[in-house]
Amino acid sequence: MIWWITGFSILGSIGSVLGAGLLLLFPKRMRDAVLPWLLSYATGTLLGAAFLALVPEALARTTPSQVSFILLAGILAFFLLEKFMLWRHCHTPARAGHGSAGPLVLIGDGFHNFADGVVIAAAFLSSIPLGVSAALAIIAHEISQEVGDFAILLNSGYGRARALFLNTLSASTTLVGALLASLWLAQAMVAVPYVLAFSAASFIYIAMADLVPLLHRQATPFAALAQFAMILGGIGTILLLS
Repeated sequence: MIWWITGFSILGSIGSVLGAGLLLLFPKRMRDAVLPWLLSYATGTLLGAAFLALVPEALARTTPSQVSFILLAGILAFFLLEKFMLWRHCHTPARAGHGSAGPLVLIGDGFHNFADGVVIAAAFLSSIPLGVSAALAIIAHEISQEVGDFAILLNSGYGRARALFLNTLSASTTLVGALLASLWLAQAMVAVPYVLAFSAASFIYIAMADLVPLLHRQATPFAALAQFAMILGGIGTILLLS
């Protein structure tokens, strides 16, 4: 099991950074055209993983009232964390603009990626299909997020090489979180359903508070249909893996 956790943690961190880095090689107009599709797909995978994988698995291991309480507490906790800038989700260059944003993004991303590692470990300790679904949702979200992070670092005066190195260093905390969580959760499996519910809360919060408002910026009927189709595609991917 440790190899599954390690492999998908590396894929979820380093792979998403490299994917975002490759995307930044394309002209800005092309990136702006592709990013809404990525965000829509990421929204679908996050919601699908939360409601079709993480929550059902948590409910199978503990009571509905406990799962509901953890979901509500998790969403409120992520709201406070984001308010105090400990949890930073930047998905579009439009949010860049201040020189101090670079360090904040790196620190916030480090915390975020560490938590992603915990999610991956808890999911794989429940079952391999659940772990794959959770990791895929994280990867889909991370690629779109890292595009925004790269843009902020570049706008803050970092060179491309330095931005890539620092973002990769920040992303490596995913593996640290996954390995630490796998050791702890393996000894305390009773905590797994609560971690899964808390993880579902993070997925729901990211999708609804961060990604959906960005999608609403495109108000044309074609954009709405395309976004909805990509969201369904993300959900369908989770269904196929579950």
